[in-house]
Amino acid sequence: MTPEPRDVPTVPMTDPAWTSDPLTPPHGAEWDLVIVGGGTAGIVAARTAAGFGASVLLVERDRPGGDCLWTGCVPSKAMLAAAHSVAGMRAPGPGLHAGHVTVDGPAVLRRVQEAIAAIEPDDSPATLRRAGAAVAHGTARFTGPREITVDGTPVRFRRALLSTGAAPVVPDIPGLRAADPRTSETIWSITELPARLLVVGGGPIGCELGQAFARLGSRVTLVGSAPRLLGREDPDAAALVTAALVADGVDVRTGVALSSVVPDGGAHRADLDDGTEVVADLVLVAVGRHPRTTDLGLAEAGIAVDERGFVRVDAHLRTGNPRVWAAGDLTGYPAFTHTAGVHGTLAATNAVLGLRGTVDTTAIPRVTFTQPEVAAVGVGTSGGPGLTVRTVQHAHVDRAVADGATDGFTRLAFDRRNRVVGATIVGPRAGESLAEAVLAIRQGLRARDIASATHAYPTYGDGVWNAAIAQVRAQLGRPVPRTAVRVLAAVRRRSGR
Repeated sequence: MTPEPRDVPTVPMTDPAWTSDPLTPPHGAEWDLVIVGGGTAGIVAARTAAGFGASVLLVERDRPGGDCLWTGCVPSKAMLAAAHSVAGMRAPGPGLHAGHVTVDGPAVLRRVQEAIAAIEPDDSPATLRRAGAAVAHGTARFTGPREITVDGTPVRFRRALLSTGAAPVVPDIPGLRAADPRTSETIWSITELPARLLVVGGGPIGCELGQAFARLGSRVTLVGSAPRLLGREDPDAAALVTAALVADGVDVRTGVALSSVVPDGGAHRADLDDGTEVVADLVLVAVGRHPRTTDLGLAEAGIAVDERGFVRVDAHLRTGNPRVWAAGDLTGYPAFTHTAGVHGTLAATNAVLGLRGTVDTTAIPRVTFTQPEVAAVGVGTSGGPGLTVRTVQHAHVDRAVADGATDGFTRLAFDRRNRVVGATIVGPRAGESLAEAVLAIRQGLRARDIASATHAYPTYGDGVWNAAIAQVRAQLGRPVPRTAVRVLAAVRRRSGR
């Protein structure tokens, strides 16, 4: 597999004069911190380091904001919002009837671009400069342990941070590249919704965009080589998402792989390894990402990468060069915007202040924003040695019943010490409901800590609360606690008080 060539979105920045600040440090011959890459990790690191009073230079070859702003979180969630609205209008609920719903595809795609434009100022060069960081537009390359060049101009640093992120990969399948496939980066340049869309990949991106395009009117076929969709998630959660996609009209085919793509008139015929074929007007590839670590001169700087191309870092996010740290998707840690932000802060703090903060991977949440939404954190919730799993079906969560959204569940995993160590939630607002479980895992909270806290009613958070209550009740039902409780009740009864 090879990385998809970078395709810069068409949305203009609010700062039209995207020009470089001087590359000369304000004090002395070296910058305190040079940051290569202006995605989430780089931006957060720049603000953090500048807040400490360090001289900071951020180098970005395209535009600050990275994948999340331009091609990831923002555009995909804007499209999902439109798609979910359409689904709600078509099936508004018992006793409600809607007329024929039409979708203005170009208007929906323009709204996606408007969402990007509305958020872009937060990550713009002007905003970074107001935070105290200098920003340079150009291509950076290491030429030594303490030096980079920016479009050929040498720049010296005391410390540096790599945050160049990752790019979608396109498999080397016969005919695929000739079909001009789109990825999560390049899909946003379309101006019309495709009549027939082939999605290759059954992970979160493939499921989210496959459902969105189907709800907006495209005829979608989703092909995944794995036995099921969302292979990392609880099988019961994946089954609910699969059923939802099928209900939305997606032709889901798992356990099959794309063999070749050939022209078919003005469209493309995709041949699958089970002997079937799919004809599509557009092919969307969502099969993984590759770190952007080539052509950076890493060897010259003494920075090693693993066999997949990810930068090798220690628990403090330090590379093999003791003056260089790395954060974000190029490190191989979970490729989420929230992970990149936290790691950007950690790396910048360690680099500038000389601290030794460490990465904590015990409670990194992940959310697939399909409908139903799937949110998970910690260990798997399918069970295992030393784990007790408690499941609350949303048919028993009053808010879900009131909303008519009972096709979901909340599932918590507890260890032998009764601590929360994993969670899966499927249903509306699953990502928000997961926050309590994230905190519980991070702080080592037990079932009784959640059960004894007062929760607002009626909310989807009742699922987490009721799962904790079920665990507490099960613990109290064991022979020793049950006997102790009955003795206390009997003593109280005899005392007459």
